[in-house]
Amino acid sequence: MTLQLDTLIAPNGPVRLLVEAQLAPIQGRRFQPTGFPDLGPAVYDAGDSSFVLVESAQSMANRMEGVCWDSTDNDLIPCLQGLSFVRVEQDGVYLTSSVTEAHRLNSPYILESKDKSFFTKLQEETAGFATGPLDRPKLASTLLGYDAGCLLHGVFLAKKDLAGGRLRLERALSAFIEAEGAAVAASGGVKKDEVNPKGDTGKGFGHVPFQRDEYVADNITAFFNLDLAQIRGYGLDDAAARLLVALGLYKIRAVLDRGLRLRTACDLDVIRVTVTRPQGLELPTTAELEEALPGLIDACASMFGGERGVTTVTYKG
Repeated sequence: MTLQLDTLIAPNGPVRLLVEAQLAPIQGRRFQPTGFPDLGPAVYDAGDSSFVLVESAQSMANRMEGVCWDSTDNDLIPCLQGLSFVRVEQDGVYLTSSVTEAHRLNSPYILESKDKSFFTKLQEETAGFATGPLDRPKLASTLLGYDAGCLLHGVFLAKKDLAGGRLRLERALSAFIEAEGAAVAASGGVKKDEVNPKGDTGKGFGHVPFQRDEYVADNITAFFNLDLAQIRGYGLDDAAARLLVALGLYKIRAVLDRGLRLRTACDLDVIRVTVTRPQGLELPTTAELEEALPGLIDACASMFGGERGVTTVTYKG
């Protein structure tokens, strides 16, 4: 099996890997876009068409991590076993992890614990970053040892005691879903109370009519962007670069294969997947990537800390 990884990590290789996936509601035409506090759906005009944001970059990052995590076993899925991440325990029981935390290593459960063992170790390893130009290859190597996902999804260690709060990496893998030619499909309903229809609605009784806005659209497209130049710029060896690219490809493919039930009223199907850059490249299948990833992880095992890649931190609140 050839994943064309050498082409993607070559010094003069492509700058970006861009993927577009044409989507459609799995049933009917309506879908429910993401909403934002005090804003609702993000609706905007561009050119001669109207658009609505179906899923934001932040949410898609969470979904691309979600397909890598087994929430039953509280661990990475089998094909990713051995990949570095931080596991947080409280009283010897799993609490959370850098994979599932919103800010990864900057999680308060990792850095704000009264048990300062991990914080002190990280502080010592990053002490040299406090002044002068930031040594990104060295920072990338340090983060790879604790949480390889940081090098794809970005991280900001916003603590003044960690090199003055300078330690950050932007996202190398990003995605969003938007719909073109979008229009509101207004509907509504009622919360029924057959026992006491005129009861106090403030206390949960009575009939409560409500209005509901869904959307229809001419096209729904998921966009994925893997920054190959940024990954090469980490200055890691070829084994680590291959792993990061393959992991990014896996996250894209796995979301498209099984991660598009975004909400109760937004269940999407994949119609067509196209790699727009570099031209001529095809996105590997999930099965091909699942076959390749264990070997790529093993090749990087010496770069990971903890026990088989897992660094365990105790949270004492």
